[in-house]
Amino acid sequence: MANIPLKITQDPFIPLNSLILLTGINGLIGSHIANQLLSAGYRVRGTVRSKSRCTWVKPFFASRHGANRLELIEVPNFTIPRIWKAHVACVSTRRFKAVNEDLKILYGLLHASRTAAGSNTVKAFIYTSSSWAAYKPKAVVAARMMTEESWNHEAVVLAEDSIIPDAEKGLAPFMAIRVKVEEAMWDWVARENPEFTFNAIPWSFISTVIGPILNPMNQSASTARLVRDLYDGKQKEVLDFIPILGPAWAIDARDAGRLYLGVLVSGLTGSRVFGSAGRFNWKLPLDIFKDLYPKRKDWMELPGSYQYEESEIQADIPLLLLGAVGQEGWTSLKDSLQDAVERFGSTGKS
Repeated sequence: MANIPLKITQDPFIPLNSLILLTGINGLIGSHIANQLLSAGYRVRGTVRSKSRCTWVKPFFASRHGANRLELIEVPNFTIPRIWKAHVACVSTRRFKAVNEDLKILYGLLHASRTAAGSNTVKAFIYTSSSWAAYKPKAVVAARMMTEESWNHEAVVLAEDSIIPDAEKGLAPFMAIRVKVEEAMWDWVARENPEFTFNAIPWSFISTVIGPILNPMNQSASTARLVRDLYDGKQKEVLDFIPILGPAWAIDARDAGRLYLGVLVSGLTGSRVFGSAGRFNWKLPLDIFKDLYPKRKDWMELPGSYQYEESEIQADIPLLLLGAVGQEGWTSLKDSLQDAVERFGSTGKS
């Protein structure tokens, strides 16, 4: 499926100083993508649902990268017809993230795609998917090889089974939405053959994008916040979520941002880029914390046994993309967790 450059040139496919449209810039992944893009020399037009709740975004990035490099726009509902027409003006690249659990996101994304196709400036389109669209993480005896052609149709069948009660379907309906939306996006690309490059980045089980929170005072930061709760010993918050997550893979949020940058630099197209750095379960960070901070003795204990996800996931393309932006290999989980602790500050327990 992927068009892998034989040699990645130092001249970026998307020229530096181009304007990149980035949805969800205030989130954990979005903020790290923006940070990498701005650091590399791109300009960013970021979207948020509410400007009034995201007043920190512009001054935060201006303090790091200078003024007039970031534009912030409000898009409370991206499924509204023609909502993207003005925002695509002068944009070279677009990154879109599915944020709802309803198929309305499909119509919003397809409208965004058509708007991009009608623009003479858009050169690349990156869709942020979920690895749930490809597979259901689980501990298995026989290893599975996950490829760009893998789809989680098992979840679709379960979600659409009228005999099984909804209460017994677990996360299958959510996973099924991810499958249907991403498949529809690829069908649209095959049918319309747009002039821009198109790639999807299905995150390695949304629960395990971790690492330092760029602005801990203003970002809830989803799973990175769960790491903080684990470190701080907030047993209720941890036990409300961790038992339902199961075995998975993990990636540092900074590496996540670098993958998007790598796509723009390399000119990759037609690929599903799996950002999966290493196998993960939630007992692992607790063990690493104990090793990093041996003087602390009041660590919480997680009940039950924690297994590892046994799938094999292709990593050649992600590693090439990291190499395109000057990084050799993945950030280790230990470094990711240590940097996360330093970012949100000591609680006095270490």
